[in-house]
Parts: sequence; C-alpha cells; structure tokens
Amino acid sequence: MAREDSVKCLRCLLYALNLLFWLMALCVLGVAAWLRDYLNNVLTLTADTRLEEAAILTYSPVVHPVVIAVCCFLIIVAMVGYCGTLKCNLLLLSWYFGSLLVIFCVELASGVWTYEEPAVQRSDMISLKSRMPNYGLQRYQWLTHAWNSFQTEFKCCGVIYFTDWLEMTEMEWPPDSCCSDQYPGCARHAHHRDLSDLYQEGCGPKIYSFIRGTKQLQVLRFLGVSIGVAQILAMTLTLTLLWALYYDRKPPDLAPPDPLTHTHSHCPPEEPQKPGHVHTHPRPSEAWASTPLNGHAQFEMEQLS
Repeated sequence: MAREDSVKCLRCLLYALNLLFWLMALCVLGVAAWLRDYLNNVLTLTADTRLEEAAILTYSPVVHPVVIAVCCFLIIVAMVGYCGTLKCNLLLLSWYFGSLLVIFCVELASGVWTYEEPAVQRSDMISLKSRMPNYGLQRYQWLTHAWNSFQTEFKCCGVIYFTDWLEMTEMEWPPDSCCSDQYPGCARHAHHRDLSDLYQEGCGPKIYSFIRGTKQLQVLRFLGVSIGVAQILAMTLTLTLLWALYYDRKPPDLAPPDPLTHTHSHCPPEEPQKPGHVHTHPRPSEAWASTPLNGHAQFEMEQLS
C-alpha cells in the first residue's frame, strides 16, 4: 500500500511539472517573439558598429532559432512525459528522461552565453549618427522604417537630441515619428510653434540600455533558470518512478522453505476443492450402512430376521 501511494504521488508531481513546462515554454516563445521585432530594428540602426556586435552577443542566445526550436521540442517532450506517466510506460519515461537531459545541457550552455557582458561604451552611441543621412532615401526604405519604428516605440528622437536630424541631414525638421502626438506634418508644426511636442530624449541612450539588458531579457533569464530547476526535479522524479515500476514488474524470487515447518512434514498437499462442492464427513451410521458385509455376518442377519 505504501509503494502504491508513493507511485501515485510521483505521478501527480510529474503531471504538475509537465504542465509547468508547457506554460514556461509558451512564455519564453512569446517574450522572444516580442523581443525579436525590437532587436531587428536595433540591428538595422547599429549595422557595422560595435553596438551591433554587442546586441548580437546579448540577444542571440534568447532569440536564436536553436533556442526557439528547443522550446518547441520541450512542449513535445512534456506531452510524451505526460503520456508515459499516465500509462506507466517504461520506454516513454526513459525517452522522456533522456530528452530532458539533452534540453538541460543546451539551456545551460545558452545561459552561460547570455550572461557574458557585452563590450560596449556610451561613446559608441555617436556612431549611430552615420546611419542618419540615408533616412528617407528610396533605396533605404528599410532603414527609414527602422528609425520610425524605434522612435515611436521608445519615444525618442535623434541620437542625442532631436537636433541631430537637422545636423546630419538636409531636413528642416525632424521626422513625424518624433512627435508625441503623431499626424502628417506634426513635426513641422512642432518645429515652428512648440518644441515640447517633440520627444526630448535621444535614441542613443535607449539603444545603449536595450543592449545592456532589458526587463524582458531578465524575464527570459529567470524563466530559463526556472525551467532548468524544474527539469532537474522532473528527471529525479522520473528516475524514481522508473525504479518503482521496474521493481514492481520484476518477477519475485522463490522463497526458501522454512525448516521449522517443512523438515519432517510428509503430508501430501491438499487437493483443491471444486467450486460449489462442500466436502462433508459421513456419519458413523451412514458409514456402517455403506460398508459391505461379509458372508458370516449376512447369515446371522438372515436368522435373526
């Protein structure tokens, strides 16, 4: 009974851990997809600079296709582990344990890579100005879209200040994406009347803070550590469950005879009774009546009669 309760408890814990794996993997995929859009804009704005190398070093481990594939594979592994636990299948549980071990090694390597500090300084932000003269050109539409998206999302303008657009380009006013309330011609209106309608903070510090690490990156790191701890616990519980199931299915060894009860016993084994048949001992009179009489006893009985 105690062993059955232990197996039941192990199965319940594995059910909970597999559900936790599904939720964590989906969260990682969602946050990674959200970060990927921002990362693409940052890589476009920082192309051929040290900031680009630092951004790749920081975010590649969390948005790399291999990591995304590992998260998708973890969802499948969790489903296999759920089925193996439900059916108590030794083969599925063994495959589940091996897959978790491989995923854990990949996540450990990715975690070590993520915590490497990027070599970037605030003075490197000045190199972003070299990308500004190509804004608005027909063959650099991708760069124009990246500037507009980044300035809108991060609520910034220029590199250090919005005047960088007037200094580095032939524009008379900043792009409309610098306006806090955007509409066609808003930057022109703000430039001539009220400069407070333009974002006063530059995008350089925003990009620098993004490369150094965002809250979303910290969330991904926390999820990675949590998944690793949960995988260690799941592998430990799986090994324990495998041992318990293998022990239950192992044929029991024949126990040696007890010398106190079998040494001088020569009694034949009892024949099994048929179902529904009740063995009764005959009464003495019935036994006497059923006993065949010899010739002398039969002659005396005839004389008496």
